[in-house]
Amino acid sequence: MRHLRQQQNERAAVAAVDPRTRLLAAGLLLTLVISSRSSAFPWQVAGICLPVALIAGMQPRLLALRLLHPLFIAVVILTLKTFLGEGEATVLFNAGAFSLAGRPEGLHEGLLISSRIMGAVSVAVLLSQVMTFTETMAALAWLRVPRGLVEVSLFAWRALFMLYDDAGIVYTAQKNRLGYCGMRRGLRSFGAMAGMLTIRAFDSSQAMTVAMTQRGYDGRLPLLRGSRLGGVQLAGLSVFAILATAAWKLQN
Repeated sequence: MRHLRQQQNERAAVAAVDPRTRLLAAGLLLTLVISSRSSAFPWQVAGICLPVALIAGMQPRLLALRLLHPLFIAVVILTLKTFLGEGEATVLFNAGAFSLAGRPEGLHEGLLISSRIMGAVSVAVLLSQVMTFTETMAALAWLRVPRGLVEVSLFAWRALFMLYDDAGIVYTAQKNRLGYCGMRRGLRSFGAMAGMLTIRAFDSSQAMTVAMTQRGYDGRLPLLRGSRLGGVQLAGLSVFAILATAAWKLQN
């Protein structure tokens, strides 16, 4: 019961903030992180966003999986900048005929890029935790994002789950018929499944277009079209923008 009440309180606290306010705040943070000339501010943003994502209900294992790929990219960039970047080389390790040289300027640049990557990813992770896909698309439509982008994103989001279910059914049927016993047979089965899913994707997209057109769909997302941001939301967003910009200014 205590866990359920905690989840209800967290959802109520998140729902109190308008989706457009969350999206604008995340966009501001991303802009400040990318434009930061010091690695301290992006790491500060990451140190705040990641614990908040855990408090909002994200599982630690899921958070680790989402950070694994960006962290790998950051390590690769840091390594390349340190040993292959610009600047004068400095010997870091010397053992007879073997020596390892690094570049301090490249190390500094690599640390800055890595901090930007992790800071931006932490903002995206937190935004994905506190906003649903529908709320994100509605906020983007309210911000006058091109209608084609919103429409394609909505159709792609729906088609992903449909194709995932179809792929699971086809894969189970092929596996029960020993379609993946060997490498050759497995590749043949995978090719057949890919072709079948492509045909189903075209058929389902055509059927979806006809169904939505008959129901009066005109390419608009009317969820937040007639609503305006309240004074409390604007005041909170202004205070957040001032604090974030002040912290960015102090670090840079």
